[in-house]
Amino acid sequence: MNDSKNPLSPHLQIYKWHISSLLSITHRISGVINLLALILIFFWLLFLSLGESNYELFLILINSFFGKFILIGFTWSMSFHLLS
Repeated sequence: MNDSKNPLSPHLQIYKWHISSLLSITHRISGVINLLALILIFFWLLFLSLGESNYELFLILINSFFGKFILIGFTWSMSFHLLS
């Protein structure tokens, strides 16, 4: 009765990925990234309201290579999320 040669269903070795499952997972990941983008927008408004010297600190961070990489990633995430 205990046949250990049969894999569990669905097993990772026999499971085939479908485009709909891949799009669903990436849609959820881009939604989480968009939530992080909203938090960044909140901090942008917070630094803007705190004064010019604090806002300049935020601009230095955003104008760095890392900041531009983050902004491009957020832009891609938002457009992917809207189009999917």
